[in-house]
Amino acid sequence: MTILVTGSTGTIGTQIITALQGKGVDIRALTRSPAEARLPAGVQAVRGDLSDIDSLRAALEGVSTMFLLAPNVADELTQAMQAVTVAREAGVKGIVYLSVYKGESYADVPHFAGKHTVERMIEALDMPATILQPAYFIQNDLRQKDPLQKFGAYGMPIGNKGVSMVDIRDIGEAAAIELLRREQAATPLPRETYALVGPDVITGEAAAAIWAEALDRPIRYGGDDLTTLEQRMKTYRDFARDAATQWAKA
Repeated sequence: MTILVTGSTGTIGTQIITALQGKGVDIRALTRSPAEARLPAGVQAVRGDLSDIDSLRAALEGVSTMFLLAPNVADELTQAMQAVTVAREAGVKGIVYLSVYKGESYADVPHFAGKHTVERMIEALDMPATILQPAYFIQNDLRQKDPLQKFGAYGMPIGNKGVSMVDIRDIGEAAAIELLRREQAATPLPRETYALVGPDVITGEAAAAIWAEALDRPIRYGGDDLTTLEQRMKTYRDFARDAATQWAKA
């Protein structure tokens, strides 16, 4: 009983591995640098990259269930499609794929459109898979540290329609539950899709109020200026462009 976790050292992968600990399964973590990976005891680090088919084939030997998270890079779609194809060839009995909430609604946002395309591929191949569609991560607001502390402003322009944010710990737990369910099933289970969203719709003003209470200081909402958002997130250029388009359509 071996589960392969891709993106194992990233934001979601680390949460999944933590949630899988002590559940009676062997955990294999795909990473470019096994020697540098900080993984819990008992987790096997294997060298590999979704862009390298041969390394992925080697990593999947003896694996029965896989968590698939493709990185947000230019060839994200290619990497994800290759991974699905290789997993099918390897005979895995279950995939848990991390997609995005309402990806079908954003054909002009590459990061979203690519994930929806992978969902369609999984459906077309009739793969035994669980598709998880998380909304905006609560922890993305950690990028607001400087605006909040230095200027007393919440800078993510989420507008007055709002978003149902989700905690990465909940995403990790949901993925682990599905991985275990598919791993422990006697036969491959039918394909299922779940939206992972928070219980409340939070607007820009509401987010500012939450941070004001948490920090015990006045916090104002910075407004809906999408250009400023993209400039402030230059180090996340591709993400910023996609995010700005997403918010503009919300």
